[in-house]
Amino acid sequence: MNTDFQKVADGIAAMTCIVSVEKLPDGGCGEIRLVTGNRAYIDSIERPMQGVVMLTKEFVPNSLYTTYMTRDLNFEDFCYRAAVQKKCLHSYAHPDRYDVWFNMSFLPLWPDDGNLCYCAYIMEINFEPSSERISNISGDIAASVLETAIKLREAKDFKAAMKDVVGDIRRLCESKYCGVLLVDNEKETCEVLGEDYAPDFKRELPDDFLENDFYRVARTWKDTISGSNCLIAKNEREFQVIAERNPLWYNSLKRAGVKNIALFPLKSRNEHLGYMWAAYFEEDRSAKIKEILELTTFVLGSEVGNHLMVNKLKELSSRDLLTGVMNRNEMNNYVDSLRNLPDGQKKSVGILFNDLNGLKKVNDTQGHEDGDRLLQNAAGALKEVFETRNIFRAGGDEFVVILTDVSREQMEEKAQALRAAAEHYPAVSFSIGCGFEEDCRDVRRALIQADERMYEAKKKYYASRG
Repeated sequence: MNTDFQKVADGIAAMTCIVSVEKLPDGGCGEIRLVTGNRAYIDSIERPMQGVVMLTKEFVPNSLYTTYMTRDLNFEDFCYRAAVQKKCLHSYAHPDRYDVWFNMSFLPLWPDDGNLCYCAYIMEINFEPSSERISNISGDIAASVLETAIKLREAKDFKAAMKDVVGDIRRLCESKYCGVLLVDNEKETCEVLGEDYAPDFKRELPDDFLENDFYRVARTWKDTISGSNCLIAKNEREFQVIAERNPLWYNSLKRAGVKNIALFPLKSRNEHLGYMWAAYFEEDRSAKIKEILELTTFVLGSEVGNHLMVNKLKELSSRDLLTGVMNRNEMNNYVDSLRNLPDGQKKSVGILFNDLNGLKKVNDTQGHEDGDRLLQNAAGALKEVFETRNIFRAGGDEFVVILTDVSREQMEEKAQALRAAAEHYPAVSFSIGCGFEEDCRDVRRALIQADERMYEAKKKYYASRG
């Protein structure tokens, strides 16, 4: 054909290349090639900025776009809609593979050349996100995302609010399912922070779907997204990309009957928190879903990050840093909550006051490092028998266990179990006192009982050692 694409590209000051898209007989997307580019665009490939790694640094006209970058379904979708469907498109995104924001426009070109259709791909690079460009979306989406932020910011119960928010987003996406998954790569765990299903939606889940071992699937998503800002597979052809990159996840999705999915990383201050995704939607909704989730995850990431930070600070303020059990301040708060329990919620309370024998001698003769190790081993014995949230380090060598809805006999059994657990650790032994009350509002009385009996046990311990 006679179109001079070089003149088209050179006539635009911003980085611009001309893209050809092969339209397949069934209407699908075939090969996508970078036909030519202006000097600014070619320089972005041949002399990329610091931190940007191209698959090759030589620009060859009419090469497949995957010559220069990893295959990206989002880029393919935008090129197809611009070149084949003749739509003017805009996107503002932060792909993981680059530490910059891309302000991108896709403009349809005419005429087509048989089954080859064309568009101009124009981009601008921002090193800091532009709030103006991020918010440059339709009014209904902007209003919904603003409502999301307000709900979470004002929520007293963050998890309950998250469930409502995820429901709002699912309905906005018009998908059958939407969820937010937190991923902790240090602990190798994942947790559903919120999810929502359409009322009429039924599906069969795979055995490993969102169970404890689902982390082994979730940890593969970063590589599957492969440096893009998200992954959207809206049909079986695009699902083959998931099959090639991640057979484990592909098989999980197929067992769940998932035929399309939009997966977005959730980040806060460049820290990866988890993912948000929508599934079971009509294929023609994919572009709108991308627009919705791009902005939603940008806002949601900040809110979730703040929530996790507050929880972490709360945990640090309530934990004994040496042993990992709860500290005295947290014990006092818990005791106060039991004392002020409303009428009608009566339950029993049992106290074990456990004094670690011999700590002073170890500190005096062997040093504080060995003393700290003894305290950590003592905490290890306690954790074998009790949940960490019920164990409190009340003083230097004193640990208190508070249990509710237990009997006096059960408390005695727990004391015996702790003595047995202590034998698993060198030099660990406890002087144990037990207190019990039928009404947890009398918890202070149970504490006094346990303290007195612990001192009696302590006297016997030292008497037996001469």
